[in-house]
Amino acid sequence: MNFPPPGRFPPLILDDVRGAQKMLSGVSRVTPLEGSRHLSALVGAPVQFKCENLQRTGSFKLRGAYVRISGLTPVERAAGVVAASAGNHAQGVALASALLGVRSTVFMPVGAPLPKVAATREYGAEVRLHGHVVDETLAAAQEYAHETGAVFIHPFDHPDIIAGQGTVGLEILEQCPEVRTIVVGVGGGGLAAGIAVAVKAVRPDVRIVGVQAAGAACYPPSLAAGHPVSIDSLQTMADGIKVGRPGDVPFGLVRELVDEVRTVSEDELSSALLLCLERAKMVVEPAGASPVAALLSDPKSFRGPVVALLSGGNVDPLLMQRILTHGMSAAGRYLSLRLRLTDRPGALATMLGVLSLADANVLDVSHVRTDPRLGLTEAEVELHLETKGPEHCEEVAAALRGAGYLVMG
Repeated sequence: MNFPPPGRFPPLILDDVRGAQKMLSGVSRVTPLEGSRHLSALVGAPVQFKCENLQRTGSFKLRGAYVRISGLTPVERAAGVVAASAGNHAQGVALASALLGVRSTVFMPVGAPLPKVAATREYGAEVRLHGHVVDETLAAAQEYAHETGAVFIHPFDHPDIIAGQGTVGLEILEQCPEVRTIVVGVGGGGLAAGIAVAVKAVRPDVRIVGVQAAGAACYPPSLAAGHPVSIDSLQTMADGIKVGRPGDVPFGLVRELVDEVRTVSEDELSSALLLCLERAKMVVEPAGASPVAALLSDPKSFRGPVVALLSGGNVDPLLMQRILTHGMSAAGRYLSLRLRLTDRPGALATMLGVLSLADANVLDVSHVRTDPRLGLTEAEVELHLETKGPEHCEEVAAALRGAGYLVMG
């Protein structure tokens, strides 16, 4: 990936974000704030969601893409634009280009979810599948730009992109003037940087907390080093913030204006996504749920009122199914255990009756009678149960033990 050298662009200021807001009038939606009673109770202060998952194309990315492409010269527009993305940026560039009458080509990884590929095409872009990882896709897009003269639209490392994303911060100040903390997911840093520029210029007392997935956290080591550094391993379900190196332009702004960058685990991301779906009735992708994960992990450390940014809702249904299963497991909603029972007619039915009285829902049963480890009159049962939480798990296991069964975990 080619990054612009530090100092190439003039400093980004509040007027740039305000100009972007005027440009986006009638293009991007002013997305709503929705309160969360559950999180408010945990934090001890009002918590609201800024619902960019309800934005056009399903994420905030349209804002920056439209501002960036609007700023191109007529000659540049005639050459078209090119981008590389596995999802949100692809759709933002595709729609922004269509609205502005600019030809767009978007490179996406070969394994990109089919709904995201289809949506990008429907917004008007020519989609080219190349590479199996984003770095390969980015290299292909930049080579295409070099060969054709098309303008490469970077997902986060350009002032126009950052200014567009910063309009989210202006909306938060207008919708929640009393806000004291804003929590935002961080990948390359464009969104956090834009919000920080806008908010800190008007309300320097507002605390801005960035959140990264622990398995793809490039900002903590970069902030410690004082300059962007690359990380080798990227292991997270949160594709939207799965970035191996901060952008040069947003890094300086994040270092100066963002108060703190935290990390969250995969279990915390899963639990946050599940909470958004169950409690807030919001379909949110893992990256978009990262601020909620931070709030759940340490709720008392946030000063309210708090606004948590749900940055996107574009999640592949198959991934959603796996994440929800993972989230329910992390929340203690699933219980897997093995137990021994006497191998006689009706023994399995009796054991299932104990589970029924304990109000556990049986998802799967495996009944083994021929394992050489078993005694002549023994059988082993492996159970997968749906429960109501960690306390209920303990109650179910206790009920089985109380009925005389050997529970092996």
